[in-house]
Amino acid sequence: MNIHVKNNIFWVGKRDWEVEHFHGKEYKMQRGTSYNSYLIREEKNVLIDTVDLRFRTDFVKNLSEEIDLKTIDAIIINHAEEDHAGALAELLALIPGTPIYCTANGVDSINGHHHHPEWNFNVVKTGDSLDIGNGKKLIFVETPMLHWPDSMMTYMTQDAVLFSNDAFGQHYCDEHLFNDEVDQHELFDQCQRYFSNILTPFARLVTAKINEILSFNLPLSMIATSHGVVWRDNPAQIVELYLKWSADYQEDRITLFYDAMSNNTRMMADAIAQGIRETDPRVAVKVYNVSAHDKNEIITSCFRSKGILVGSSTMNNVMMPKVAGMLEEITGLKFRNKRASAFGSYGWTGGAVDRVATRLQDAGFDMTIALKTKWRPDLSALEACREHGRNIAREWALSPIPSAAPSVDSAAAVIAAATPESSDGYGMTQADKAGGQKMICTVCQWVYDPSEGEPAQAVAPGTAWEAVPEDFLCPGCALGKSVFEPYEG
Repeated sequence: MNIHVKNNIFWVGKRDWEVEHFHGKEYKMQRGTSYNSYLIREEKNVLIDTVDLRFRTDFVKNLSEEIDLKTIDAIIINHAEEDHAGALAELLALIPGTPIYCTANGVDSINGHHHHPEWNFNVVKTGDSLDIGNGKKLIFVETPMLHWPDSMMTYMTQDAVLFSNDAFGQHYCDEHLFNDEVDQHELFDQCQRYFSNILTPFARLVTAKINEILSFNLPLSMIATSHGVVWRDNPAQIVELYLKWSADYQEDRITLFYDAMSNNTRMMADAIAQGIRETDPRVAVKVYNVSAHDKNEIITSCFRSKGILVGSSTMNNVMMPKVAGMLEEITGLKFRNKRASAFGSYGWTGGAVDRVATRLQDAGFDMTIALKTKWRPDLSALEACREHGRNIAREWALSPIPSAAPSVDSAAAVIAAATPESSDGYGMTQADKAGGQKMICTVCQWVYDPSEGEPAQAVAPGTAWEAVPEDFLCPGCALGKSVFEPYEG
């Protein structure tokens, strides 16, 4: 089945609803993907790209139902990766000798995948063109390292359609083809995820290549990508976003990610995040455990951030393996214009934090002093973490921080003035003390519910908070009663 794109251009690709990973297991796809192949039927019939290797048989069968394969005059391969050119061997077994247009590096890549040096390769460079009749031409633009050495784009005159290869695409599968037909939040979320995880290392090249293409002053009615949607409604919007994202992009956001063996480093992360938020409420603070969260979501958040904090317990005097893997990947992504700090808990030695800090510095981050805590952080250590977060918020602020909130004393006075005489300093009424008031741990957010008690510590259901033994420990973080406050949720 084809989908009409514009005039004599048709989509003949394949939707893949079930695929979960790309580049081995490195990129997790949340919403599938599509392999976009296009058939142009002018005086010459031209096929642009094929589909993934796994769908080669179906692709050739379906294409043969759309057109007599022997009437295909040329095949354009913008990129030789198997999700673009996977059906090439099966197709050329039926129509041997059909000209293939690609870059010089494309010849090497295609032969590396398919091992057919006898194929009819036609090497093209930027500015070369192919006349396809009816007054129309295909103009080729080399885009090396976006994101392979062999990559190129193809522009169709008169119809003003840019077949953009991987650029401006996204791993996103929908029953609709065009950008104005799909959920916009999903679309742009996947666009940014794709850019930050795949194209960030080549950001400088993205800017240069887009400006080169814009310098041609070619009209643009559509951008037909290799994955995801075809941009027909205001296609310039995704070009503008790419220029923005490739210019050392950052938002007023801070990302913390960590791994921990005994929950101690997680407690530090929570306290640091708390200090950042209370000092600069404008900042979006995101906290992730690398062992539990989607790696690509963490990378996308790091891409969006003005700075990152990386935490690790010390294991065998080195950092946790998943933290090490994430730092290796971040180093390869070549983030720019970002700050960083390391933190972590340790027992015998604190080698992990030092190694994290060194790795971040080697990756090009502007470093802030690291923070270590020995064993499980107590109240003073957690306050040191919060103070570290406060310092980070001030040091990394993109603009002056608004005036601070009312002081503790003045806030207490306001609370006291508004609190009925029957309540205590926490705003707890006598009815609350009778057993109804829930309490929340300010460190790990565990909630004590008097109606349930805490049987594991012999606190019976119906026990009011003030009747809970003073040696009670939070089940979530093992800290005492002093870290609890009234829960109003």
